[in-house]
Order: sequence, then C-alpha cells, then structure tokens
Amino acid sequence: MCGIIGYTGTEPAGPILLNALHRLEYRGYDSAGIAVQAADGGLVVQKTSGKLNALRTKLGNGTPLGIAGIGHTRWATHGGPTDFNAHPHSDCHGNVTIVHNGIVENYAELKQQLQAKGHVFTSQTDSECISHLVEDLLAEEYSLEDAVAHTASLLEGANAVVTISSRDPGKVVAFRLGHAGGIVVGYGDDGMFVASDLPALISHTRNVAYLSGGEAVAITGDSATFSDLRGGPILKSPTVVPYDAGSALKGEYEHFMLKEINEQAETLVSTMRGRVSFEKQTVEIEDFPFTQQQIESLERVVLVGMGTSLHAAMVGRHWIESIARLPAEFDNASEFRYRDPIIDERTLVVSVGQSGETADTLGAMEAAALKNAPQITICNHEGSQAVRVADGMLHMRAGLEISVAGSKTFTCSLAALYLLSLYLAKRRGTIDDDRMAEAVREFAHLPDMVGHILERQQDMKALAEKYASYDNFLYLGRGLNFPLAMEGALKLKEISYVHAEGYQAGEMKHGPISLVDENMPVVALMPRDDLRGKMLNNISEVKARKGKVIAIATEGDSEAAQIADDVIYLPETSPTLNPILAAIPLQLLAYHIAVCQGRQVDQPRNLAKTVTVE
Repeated sequence: MCGIIGYTGTEPAGPILLNALHRLEYRGYDSAGIAVQAADGGLVVQKTSGKLNALRTKLGNGTPLGIAGIGHTRWATHGGPTDFNAHPHSDCHGNVTIVHNGIVENYAELKQQLQAKGHVFTSQTDSECISHLVEDLLAEEYSLEDAVAHTASLLEGANAVVTISSRDPGKVVAFRLGHAGGIVVGYGDDGMFVASDLPALISHTRNVAYLSGGEAVAITGDSATFSDLRGGPILKSPTVVPYDAGSALKGEYEHFMLKEINEQAETLVSTMRGRVSFEKQTVEIEDFPFTQQQIESLERVVLVGMGTSLHAAMVGRHWIESIARLPAEFDNASEFRYRDPIIDERTLVVSVGQSGETADTLGAMEAAALKNAPQITICNHEGSQAVRVADGMLHMRAGLEISVAGSKTFTCSLAALYLLSLYLAKRRGTIDDDRMAEAVREFAHLPDMVGHILERQQDMKALAEKYASYDNFLYLGRGLNFPLAMEGALKLKEISYVHAEGYQAGEMKHGPISLVDENMPVVALMPRDDLRGKMLNNISEVKARKGKVIAIATEGDSEAAQIADDVIYLPETSPTLNPILAAIPLQLLAYHIAVCQGRQVDQPRNLAKTVTVE
C-alpha cells in the first residue's frame, strides 16, 4: 500500500512532495524518495531506505529546485528495502522517472525482453521495468501520454503509476489498472496534484476527481486531461470535499466500510510485500522467532480469535493442515482461556485479531504463555498488547480500518495465514519447489482478481435491493467455505440487523432445513472445488422447499445459473484461495442491504471496533 504524490505548478515542488509523503507515510515506511524536474527539464532523484526522516536527513537543509515532481513512500514487494530499490525509478538515461503502487505480475517476462534490447536495470523491483517500457516508446516518437497508456496495456495485474519525463517539462501523467491503489487528482490554486490518497492533498485543495481502473490523466500546472487507455477522452469535473478529517479519509465513498472494502486489492499486496519472492518463487517471513529445530518439533497448531478473526482462524486451520501437514484446530478465545487446554512447547498458538487488544484473545494468549507454548500473533497494530505477549508478529498491514465491521482486516488475516502455512510447509519440508512456485503464482494474481470482483458493484447493489426486505437469511458452505458462510452471516447481522445464520451445508437435513420456505433467502457458497457436487445437492433441497438461492460460484459455472435464483461469479483460482475471493461479495451484499435499510453502517448499534472488556 505505497504512498504516491505528483505535483506540477508554480511553487517549489520539493517541500510540497515531502509534506505530502509525511501525510502518506502510514501507507509505507521502508523507503522513500522524490524526483524533481529542474528548470531545464532534467530530473533530479533523491531516495533512501528507511522512514521519511531518513530522506529528510539525506536532503539536509534543502530540496532539489523545480516546480514539478513525484514522490513515493514504499513497502517492499519485489526486492528488499534498500536505497537502490527505493522509488522513484528511472530509465537507462534518466529521462523517464516513475513511482508505482501494485504488482506487475508479468515483470519477469518484461524484464527479460527489455534486457535483451540492451536495457540495464539498477534495482530488484518489478517497478523499474515500467520506466524502461516508457523509454522505448518515447524513442519511437510516442507522446508521453501515449507512451504511458501503451505501457499500461503491457502490464498484467492491478497497478497505479505516475510518470514524469525530461522531454515534457511540467507534465505529470498517471494511470490506474484495476483496483490497486487509488489515484485522486487535485485542482489547486498554485498547481495540480495526483496522489494515492486524499490526505496528501487536503491542505492544498478540496477540489478533486478520481481515476477508475483503466483510466489515465495528464496534468500540467493549470489543467487535467482524462482519457481511457486507448486514448479516448473522458470528461470529469472536480467535486468538492468537505474540509474535515473524516471526509478527507473517506474520500469518494459514502461510508468508511465501502472505502475499506474497495481497498482490499491494494491491502492484499501490502500483506505479501517482502514476504513473497516472485523472483525466487518462495515465501519468507521477516523476523520469524523460532529456530529450525523448534519448527520441526511442532506437533500441533491451535488458532484462536473472536468474531471475524475466529472465522479467519477457521480457514487457517484448513490451510495449516493441508499445506504444512500439521494437525490444527481452532478455538473461540473466550472459551479456550477457561478450559485448561492441553498445550505445551510443541504446540504453536496462533492468535488472530485486528486490534491486538481484544480482552478474550489476550486472555487466551496469556493462558498459552503459562504453558510455555510458542506464539505468533496476526494483527494490524505493531504496538499492541498481543505483540508484546507473543513471541513474534505477522503484521496484516491493512492500514487504518475505521468502520466497526471488519473487511480488509479479514482478507489480510487470511492472506497472512496462507503465507504462514506456506512458510511452515517450506521449513518443515512438506511442500516441494514446484508446488511452492505454483502457490506463489496463484497468490500474485489475487489482487487483480479482487479488482475484477469490485468492478461489479452495481450488480451487487441491485441484488441487495432485491433482497433487502427479507428478515432472515441462511448462509451455507462446506470445507474451506464454511467459515465464509459464518462470516457472511455475521456481516449481515452486524450492520443491517437482519437475522442470519451460517451453517455447514451438510447440517441442513439435521434441523435448519425446517426453516426454509419462500421467505428464506439462502446464500450458497459453491465455487468449483471437490465439494461443489455436494453443494449442488444441498441447493436442490432448498429449491424443493421454495427457498430463494443466491449462489456464489466460479465463472463459467452454467449449472449454478440454472439452479439458483441469482448468481455471483468469482474469478477462477485454486480452491485453496477461493475463501479470500468469496469474502468480497459477502461484504458488499451485507453493506448494500444495510444501506437500503438506512442503517448506520460504520457505527452499528451495540458494537465497538475493539472489545477490551470480557
């Protein structure tokens, strides 16, 4: 979730860029850099590893002179947090400079092609290939706008990029692919801006416009020209953002929850940054606290959490067993702490929690500590009590989540658990190199797939309007998807106050089926996996009793459309990763039903973001 800023206007660019990066530092802090365009059009790049203060120290008492430039604060994806991997990145001759947020899924192929043409790379990043691609096209006499747009068409994955060139002084060009990283355009009195988030701009302007996926913008000191990536013009007018902190953070979205749902393509990239090596096709976890001997001696894993975090733990249990081949179980933290669990130094306890301050989860961790169990915590706050109790932390890196109902912290919890499963499998020798490489490739595609789901929000809104009047819902799933049924039902209950229950589909005939009639919508998770046939049978049982079925299925599943009343399609991925994709439409369905009913989505009654009492 890197921070991006671009400016062109009449004021010195350097201080503006640094101040904007300060406001964006929450989005990344392992390196930072700026590029300023001098009066003669030349580009002066200054960057360094470390937090933004390290860059300020390097710059001393001044910044490069110029009235246009770009800046970046980074979380590492490809390549470690070093000076040469920091952004901005330039082409061979220093005439094109870019900053980038996202993952270029096909960068290895692009890099190989560029090197064959004689391009010399100075970093380990996927981002650098973008500047070299633009360089090639400018040499063919493309305009900067056309060169950037054509470069975008060559990239696979969800990406946001901002470019400047010495050939076009005073011009900044940006584009967005999919849902990786927002691009907001600011109309200031003394210049124009592009940024990854509104807080970078709010001290300069409240007049903004937003890029959608597949759109580009070229800004000069007093204008913005929008287009699609084929060069077709797009008309956009700036809107006025109210001048308050909440509106600044919320940006273009009506509620924080909707904003946070839409950030998930980007936050998934953040979770994998520096942990997934796309070059070596393996997984590493920073500062893992246990030795090889301790890892090999593990006999069992216990995962604990509450609410949404418990549902993530339930999925994690499946992954740890199937990938790392360790016996695993999940437990509600509030129950675990009181039942004198049988654990010891050969039992790894994994606690999952958004805040790291949930009283019941902390109680469970303290009970585990008394029995000398090794502990890893997965949470979103580095300074939390959970981090102090555990031996090690796997940071979600979801960024600030304001809405009470968790969305991006859920998918980031899942991503972290998946990485932990792969890492334990690697260290214990239960996964070979080919399977690890395949898992890394599949995982790299997830942010782009999430972006495709988020592009269908109007369909989700229409579906919610159709079902918003119903008072009861059932959610059904099997295997890995049963915890998603629980999570989908919880989201609906939390924010719309509609009664909903999540069940293992095999349990239907053991009682819950008596509730099914024409007034009972049933959300059935049936992606293409080994249990899909079983789910089809369960859906048939619901339809025989006049229940209305909303199926969540894999693209191309025509049978789902024939048997269900409505179908939400997921991009095709491995069955192992389906739960991360399935979370998105469940969140959107709950959100839009709550909006239809006029609920306080971000602050539902009787609930708090962090439960610090028992």
